Amino acid sequence: MTVTRPDPEDRHGAAAARAGATGPHSLPAALVRQVIAGLPSGLVVVNNTNVVVLVNSAARRMGVVAGDQLGVPDVADLVTACRLAGAERNRQLDLPPVPEPPLTRARPDQTALAVWAYARPLGDSGYVSVLLDDITDSRRVEAVRRDFVANVSHELKTPVGALHLLAEAVSEASEDPVAVRRFASRMTHESARLARLVQEIIDLSRLQGAEPMPELAPVPVSVVLAEAVDRNRYNAQAHEISVAVIGAGGLRVRGDEGQLVTAVANLLDNAISYSPRGTRVVLGVRQVGEIVEISVADEGIGIAEKDLERVFERFYRADPARSRATGGTGLGLAIVKHIATNHGGSVGVWSAEGRGSTFTLRLPSGSDDPAAADGRSADDRATEDRAAEDRTGGAVSGAVGAGSAPGPR
Repeated sequence: MTVTRPDPEDRHGAAAARAGATGPHSLPAALVRQVIAGLPSGLVVVNNTNVVVLVNSAARRMGVVAGDQLGVPDVADLVTACRLAGAERNRQLDLPPVPEPPLTRARPDQTALAVWAYARPLGDSGYVSVLLDDITDSRRVEAVRRDFVANVSHELKTPVGALHLLAEAVSEASEDPVAVRRFASRMTHESARLARLVQEIIDLSRLQGAEPMPELAPVPVSVVLAEAVDRNRYNAQAHEISVAVIGAGGLRVRGDEGQLVTAVANLLDNAISYSPRGTRVVLGVRQVGEIVEISVADEGIGIAEKDLERVFERFYRADPARSRATGGTGLGLAIVKHIATNHGGSVGVWSAEGRGSTFTLRLPSGSDDPAAADGRSADDRATEDRAAEDRTGGAVSGAVGAGSAPGPR
């Protein structure tokens, strides 16, 4: 905190200081300075000529003070308006980005700092205090919320509108059994898409903090993969896609089994939906240091380079027409990303158009003293791994040479 001493002739400032220090239980000036310095909000006090007489470190970081003057014109204008009105004035301001030391200029990618500024006159002395609350994060969250609501509204309108039109078509074709069956089939497809969209919105809401994260525990990777494969078994058979699981034996990650299954199942569902018939999807697992990598590689259509950075955004579809045909909601990969983040991990993608894609989920290993963590013996865990292998049709095996986990091809 910086305190600029007021002019010796400034009787109002001295009177204010004496007024604040009277009484049997007055706070010592040193403690007052500590309180002001520790405020999370920026605080600036200027005298009747707009010279800064007090500024705390938060305001310094915001860049509103230059020397002993207000360095942001909008803040100076707010002070002037407050002084002329003789009453409190407040407004939202966008402060210029502050260069990060040792830089002297802000980076091009730095965003403006959003603050809510409160200017209040200090008596009739001409002194004005300005309190600056940083609302950058809350404004960003609000923008995300508005965007999310707009996207949800748009996405829900599509299947609801389709169901409405199909219901009218069924009514008009009531004497044509073939047409009724065709429209009823489409209604089933659209209602399933609507149900899936609603469920994924609920899942995403929970992952983003609506509910507390469950307690994490060591989870056998083989169990996660077996359940993910089982969830996609009929989808794979319908698309004539073979699924191979390589290298899962004995590895564990620390997490919530249900969420991890959802993440891998979503990656597997994507791989199957975007792969040509008769091709293969490979689930590969390997441990790299303290990280367990779960990769899902397909021989599908691939993703354009311009779309790679956005595939994990909510409702983003690299191929909207294909997503509509497969019933995709645009939320599956966003859910995977949030699950990975909640587990202290990450998810990445390698892809090339016409050469397929490989999505890799990286999670902290849960193999440190697993017996003490989950209370099971080594024999019990081995039995569980074998059971998982049986459920995947015997596809789960130990590492197969250097190809135990598929990577960029």
